[in-house]
Amino acid sequence: MKFDNRVTQMTGVELPIVQAPMGWIARSALASAVSNAGGLGIIETSSGELDAVKSEIKNMRTLTDKPFGVNIAQAFVRDPDIAQFVIDQGVTFVTTSAGSPTRYTDQLKSAGLTVFHVVPTLSAALKAVAAGVDGLIVEGGEGGGFKNPNEVASMVLLPLVRAKVSVPIIAAGGMVDGASMAAAFALGAEGVQMGTRMVSALESPVHQNWKDAIVNSAETGTVFLNKFHSPALRALRTERTSKLETASERNIMGEFGDAQALYFGGDMEAAVPLSGQVAGRIETIKPVAEILGETRDEFFRILEGLHQQYL
Repeated sequence: MKFDNRVTQMTGVELPIVQAPMGWIARSALASAVSNAGGLGIIETSSGELDAVKSEIKNMRTLTDKPFGVNIAQAFVRDPDIAQFVIDQGVTFVTTSAGSPTRYTDQLKSAGLTVFHVVPTLSAALKAVAAGVDGLIVEGGEGGGFKNPNEVASMVLLPLVRAKVSVPIIAAGGMVDGASMAAAFALGAEGVQMGTRMVSALESPVHQNWKDAIVNSAETGTVFLNKFHSPALRALRTERTSKLETASERNIMGEFGDAQALYFGGDMEAAVPLSGQVAGRIETIKPVAEILGETRDEFFRILEGLHQQYL
């Protein structure tokens, strides 16, 4: 069995599984592993280190001959020419996030790129479609990272958006395996995006301490921070994030901490360890190819089982 839908046709991938564009993490080592396994690796720009990003894109072309894309995280990249920068790299697929879809969509599409915009609400989805995007990444509030303060779970958001738009949807937030992928497809998605699962993958560049913290997390092991300000964040519960959880009077972004010390130094209290609730379902650290292969097999096994039982 194989996938054949609008997401695979637009991206050229075998598996409609997209790796989330985590800052500093979504670089060539991880992204190439995803692309080589049949999914869509994404290179981040949210670190703001565009010289490094350019080098990582060059590395991708030596590590894989499969499709990959780039994310433009508008709130975190201060270069006003970021869209032209991405165009100049010769990629054909881009996701835009953390900002208005009206800002770069026309420029990117005029250069021949396929554009998917990340949305956390129905109103944002409608705005993105009106701006002319090719598709949406519909992001539920259970996902890790920077979030809309008014979180909506994927189980509610996905079918709501699907009922109101006709463009293809990639589901994000809660996506970790074939079961969650099958559920997302039942709710109207044609692809899924995985973040926390990829942070914990063998090829992920983050420190082992962070991977172990994900594996050891309970389903209740994340906190939702900064909900009275913007952006909100979902992260693993640590001593640091537990203290920040009650800081409703101020925007805690200035207290995010030293990301590099956490990401690559392994100090779990040095910064906010962004993570989704699916950390509670991740029990082992596996190679990307194994994660994607198991996801594919479980997806089709579940569909076949449902067909045999109910149809």
